[in-house]
Amino acid sequence: MTDPLSAILGLGLLGVACLAFTEKILPLPPSHVLLLFLGMTAAPDLSRLTVLLLVTTLSAITGCLVWYGVGRRIGLDRADRLVERFGKYVCLRYATYARLGEAYRRHHIRVSLLAQFIPTVRNYLPIAAGALRLPLLPFAATTLLGATLWNTGFLITGYLMRGSGRDSYAIGFRIIVIVVALEATFMLALRYGSAWRRGIRLLFG
Repeated sequence: MTDPLSAILGLGLLGVACLAFTEKILPLPPSHVLLLFLGMTAAPDLSRLTVLLLVTTLSAITGCLVWYGVGRRIGLDRADRLVERFGKYVCLRYATYARLGEAYRRHHIRVSLLAQFIPTVRNYLPIAAGALRLPLLPFAATTLLGATLWNTGFLITGYLMRGSGRDSYAIGFRIIVIVVALEATFMLALRYGSAWRRGIRLLFG
């Protein structure tokens, strides 16, 4: 961890809350890196781990609700222009955003949950939810569930690595590489899945 992050974490649970909230607004550091680090270094026992899960999850859902409010405030057209103009700077392709935004109209509960497991999308798709004026309560509930599952997995993994007797940081790095690879595979499938399916149908008649 860099000195600024260490200083923030030195504030205790307030620092943890600030980092988890900020990660939802701008995904730096990535949530899986932050959560693994917290599980390895800031959870001496299960009770503290539970508190970290509560704080990080509530902070994450608060960040999502901020973006939901932004989307509801600016409306669909301006939200689309915002993502189209600035999405490339945070690795969010407008085509991906638009495709998931369209899916939101049909399956908003399912997509709200799924979005919490997709890189970058988990941060900014709530803008579309607000712009589309999707019901707040179902959006918040499913987002909370997704964030809880995501945070739990990485916090527990970090916590278990803490006392493994192995090089925890090397193991954490490998886990992060695997997660990033899975996320990249998912994004490629999302982007090219339709074309691949058409090609397979044409190939096999």
